[in-house]
Amino acid sequence: MASLSSNSNTDQVLVEESGCVRTFILNRQKQLNALSSAMVSRLLELFLACEKDSNVKLIVLKSSGRAFCAGGDVSAVVHDIRQGNWKLGAEYFRKEFTMNYVIATYSKPQVSILNGIVFGGGAGASIHGRFRVATEKSVFAMPETALGLFPDVGASYFLSRLPGFFGEYLGLTGSRLDGAEMLACGLATHFVPSEMLLPLEEALHNINSSDPTIISAIISEFSQVPKLKEKSPYNHLKIIDRCFSRRTIEEIMVALESEAANWKDDWISSAIQSLKKASPTSLRISLRSIREGRLQGIGTCLIREFRMVCHVLKGEFSKDFVEGCRAILLDKDRKPKWEPSKLELVSDDMVSHYFSKLNDEDWKDLQFPGRPCLPSYAIAKL
Repeated sequence: MASLSSNSNTDQVLVEESGCVRTFILNRQKQLNALSSAMVSRLLELFLACEKDSNVKLIVLKSSGRAFCAGGDVSAVVHDIRQGNWKLGAEYFRKEFTMNYVIATYSKPQVSILNGIVFGGGAGASIHGRFRVATEKSVFAMPETALGLFPDVGASYFLSRLPGFFGEYLGLTGSRLDGAEMLACGLATHFVPSEMLLPLEEALHNINSSDPTIISAIISEFSQVPKLKEKSPYNHLKIIDRCFSRRTIEEIMVALESEAANWKDDWISSAIQSLKKASPTSLRISLRSIREGRLQGIGTCLIREFRMVCHVLKGEFSKDFVEGCRAILLDKDRKPKWEPSKLELVSDDMVSHYFSKLNDEDWKDLQFPGRPCLPSYAIAKL
């Protein structure tokens, strides 16, 4: 019989215990399960505790409500910045990125059930895990360039490992994928119809093994291979590769506009419009981040992304993050005033600044907790 427990300080993450399986349930429904600081702290605590517990052999991560996780609770971070305390916001990201690293290097299998919205921080809490189960209700996106940020939570690692230059397409445009597309590109490992999730979870609760082959076989019993929509961008990887393999954002946009003249596909015009609306600074640093991520391990990616996010929060060259959150999340006028306002005003030196250590004696690079000796399946899952 499964039992539910919650931390005395918060009910935002529930824990279900069933035999050798621990299920972590994101439980902040009104906020679409956006990750608060308390949630990140609790999840990190749970992951570390369960890794040391020899009785635990499998972690299941899911949510209550209609969303898996709409991302990180960046409105709280923006409040800190406006109060003149960007370092307080930085500590939120430090904790979140540490959690991402723990998940990516976890010694026990994790099954994430992605039934609903999977944005930003929600991807960081799940994509790094061993198994990712999408449904017909799944909606994935990394929408950070529209917010004046960049694809973080280790996205420079997992986006850069998608087929061709599909990761650049997703990271720069913030385009949304459904469950079938998530499975096709590798962001999901399985596709299970939502009506079959309850029997799937019951089957998982009966597992007494950490063997990924056994776990995968059980999930596969409930899985399907859904058909991609005819107009899915993933059906046009050759065009995406031609355009998003270009060296600069300007060259990518020129290539897309050239394709638009030959093909009247909605996804091409949508990609062009998304790039035109996004923060110019965010586009430049995002492209470089994903390109660097191709050649880096997850730990290196997260350390670099933490440097980048601290520069964004500090706002030395651009305050686009605060402005983007104002326009999209707070005032919701969807009319951000980016500064610098054009790509040509964002110099290479400015971009390089985001990738450097902060010149602040009180600031420290991201450091990770000691990790156990990992089984081979816990490394390079994507």
